[in-house]
Amino acid sequence: MSAANPIEAFRRASAGADERITAIKPDQWRSPTPCAEWDVRALVNHLVYEDLSAPCVLEGSTPAEIGDRFDGDLLGGDPVGAWKSAREGVLEAASGTPMDRTVHLFFGDVLAAAYLNQLAQGHVIHTWDIARAIGADEHLDPELVAWTYGAMKPQEEMLGRSGVFDAAVTPSPDADMQAKLLNLTGRRP
Repeated sequence: MSAANPIEAFRRASAGADERITAIKPDQWRSPTPCAEWDVRALVNHLVYEDLSAPCVLEGSTPAEIGDRFDGDLLGGDPVGAWKSAREGVLEAASGTPMDRTVHLFFGDVLAAAYLNQLAQGHVIHTWDIARAIGADEHLDPELVAWTYGAMKPQEEMLGRSGVFDAAVTPSPDADMQAKLLNLTGRRP
């Protein structure tokens, strides 16, 4: 996996999430996830929030300009439909965005390519969270896992301070790349 094509990275990462989200059974939406503060519905709502915000970010909106327009329940009565629509919105917006455009995030300015890569990497992690919560296949795309780990490992200290993920867990000596990635983000596979 290469960071050279962030649209393809997002497409692949969100396809993995889509596979798990479309498998959620009606009685699983309130199931707990590895993200202690979120059940399955809240986690999918978080992904939809990120994806609904993305077209605005890619167009150049600042966090202040986006404000709270995507706060609250974004899933309504059709959580899967809301997810699919938000995901497609990212792909559509990204296809028309120069990847060397500067975009504005809460922690500073980055290139659109870097932002889209970060979005994809978050989807990789949360795909596992959803799979774990609903008892679905937890095996992630190995290329995406290695790529995400390669991007996040150098930022381990910053990730730990950010509060975005739980504190890293020391992987076992025989941990595979997926386990190392999950441990890096405070998860215990």
